[in-house]
Amino acid sequence: MGSRARARWAAAALGFTGLLCAVLGAVMIVAVPSLIKQQVYKNVRIDPSSLTFSVWKEIPVPFYLSIYFFNVTNPKEILQGKKPQVQERGPYVYREFRHKGNITFNDNDTVSYLEYRSFRFQPDKSSGSESDYIVMPNILVLGAAVMMEKKPMPLKLFMTVAFSTLGERAFMNRTVHEIMWGYEDPLVNVISKYFPAMFPVKGKFGLFAGLNNSDSGVFTVFTGIKNFSRIHLVDKWNGLSKVNFWHSDQCNMINGTSGQMWAPFMTPESSLEFYSPEACRSMKLIYQETSTFQGIPTYRFKAPSTLFASGSVYPPNEGFCPCLKSGIQNVSTCRFNAPLFLSHPHFYNADDTLAKAVLGLHPNEAEHSLFLDVHPVTGIPMNCSVKLQLSLYIKAVQGIGQTGKIEPVVLPLLWFEERGAMEGETLHNFYIQLVLMPKVLRYAQYVLLALGCVLLFIPIVYQIRSQEKCYLFWSSSKKGSKDKEAMQAYSESLMTSAPKGTVLQEARL
Repeated sequence: MGSRARARWAAAALGFTGLLCAVLGAVMIVAVPSLIKQQVYKNVRIDPSSLTFSVWKEIPVPFYLSIYFFNVTNPKEILQGKKPQVQERGPYVYREFRHKGNITFNDNDTVSYLEYRSFRFQPDKSSGSESDYIVMPNILVLGAAVMMEKKPMPLKLFMTVAFSTLGERAFMNRTVHEIMWGYEDPLVNVISKYFPAMFPVKGKFGLFAGLNNSDSGVFTVFTGIKNFSRIHLVDKWNGLSKVNFWHSDQCNMINGTSGQMWAPFMTPESSLEFYSPEACRSMKLIYQETSTFQGIPTYRFKAPSTLFASGSVYPPNEGFCPCLKSGIQNVSTCRFNAPLFLSHPHFYNADDTLAKAVLGLHPNEAEHSLFLDVHPVTGIPMNCSVKLQLSLYIKAVQGIGQTGKIEPVVLPLLWFEERGAMEGETLHNFYIQLVLMPKVLRYAQYVLLALGCVLLFIPIVYQIRSQEKCYLFWSSSKKGSKDKEAMQAYSESLMTSAPKGTVLQEARL
């Protein structure tokens, strides 16, 4: 009787445990998604107490700037009106260091900051050294020539004499370091002295001279602490809510984020919009595919074919014009009116005539498209590759002898790739806290529910089995009493005398 009671108590205990597991699993199914959402909201906002604040402040992801130069192989022929021919040289790779300073939290749920940048050459990752020589257009001469095309002839003749006196030519042979970070040129001082509005630059001239040990301007973005709907969106840049470089209000708008984090809980219908000080405009990337990066689910976003399209092809871009061709953006209005153009490398996604006008260009999507891989739950980029090309519009200008017989052409100067990918301890912590733990909780809720159902089934089975045993015991007891009565009657019949004739019948048998 004791063992039967213990079994009954054990079955009851398992049943109670199963009920608890089932209830806990059901509660988790309802509560866990909301809990995860609250934790994500709490930890992606720009708040010193959030998990991602240190990542936002001091970006731990190693960024690399890779430069590819277009070395001009036939400068003399170009001056005679022949088609330019270029040879791609590089990459020349620089490690990019970023950190935020002057961080100020404002009363309107925004934070203002400066992001400082510096670059360090990486010989082991480069295909060449900074002492390599590159032949490329002399931007000061050919750029100034196009800018002065409609100026009075005496002024253009004066510039021709000035160029000749200073020994300036249409093409130059400079080292990578000089082109990148600047070189002394007396023409810079002449232009800045006599034409300060045209070219307000003094000292060294270099394509990236203003980027090293500099900042990208004062960004003021929403923190998401009080109002999560606007998290990471740019409120102002350098105190402006819109720029004045372009010819329409839509193109001058500062939209999206600063390009480092986006709002969480993305869907394939989401887009990535950000403001780029270098491009002087906002850009929008669109969803391409769902993928994974180091085991972390991501959405890949790419540039649409309309990013640099002309206004005739894509009307919303009309404000960025005048446009020479579709697929290149005229950035002269934010680059001292110099005839500079921004595009994808090798004129990828641009009008075919641009690449055909220069020998040595081979545009293709695999090498020249840009993308960002973003973790859709948190809006944090895992892997990015931003590729852009800088080109110069050159042509023969009457009155400026240095331009010779150059046929009008958009000549690529260089293209660059900014690439960064989360790695090391940062990636490990991100995976555990924002991927592994939510996944464990998600699986645990269903395991608890299933275990609870199994444990609840045990006392039910025990009860059914107990009822069956009771029925068998009752049946066997009833059958045993009838057999006992039959045996007793048979014994009594043997002890009584047999009637006459019974023996004779037996003998006869």
